[in-house]
Amino acid sequence: MGDNVRRGFLARIKKELRPAFMYARVWILRNLWGMHIGKDCMISFSAKLDTTYPRGVRIGDHTAISFGAVILTHDYVRGMHRDTVIGRECQIGARSFIFPGVTIGDNCIVAAASVVMRDVPANSIVSGNPARVIEKDIRTGRWGKLILEESGPATGSGADS
Repeated sequence: MGDNVRRGFLARIKKELRPAFMYARVWILRNLWGMHIGKDCMISFSAKLDTTYPRGVRIGDHTAISFGAVILTHDYVRGMHRDTVIGRECQIGARSFIFPGVTIGDNCIVAAASVVMRDVPANSIVSGNPARVIEKDIRTGRWGKLILEESGPATGSGADS
């Protein structure tokens, strides 16, 4: 019984401290590394943001970067440093790779384990290796959460009274 109580206590402590640590990490990425990170962004502790050319990382407001995602701004083989831009209200899925010089438009979702090598148009969902648009004209909210369109009541059922 004592072990379960201790685990519960530690889980509560972690839950309370996590937001403070996330805020501190974003502060460090902005102020010490010089990355352009918008307000209210959620960046996983295991996400890798390229520090070879940190000023090239540009993330819009209300965007979430999931665990294990990699945002690159340099290519050693080709000797290039490029800005990598992620728009507002986007969701970058777990273990995704975003290559240098790519621009991801506002309100986009990058599916887990996708490899994004080309620009992504706004309001799109991309998936795969290489990532391709699988859905267009979507709407997202804070942290790239998909907003589903509500449909009205069914009409034309054929029964007129």
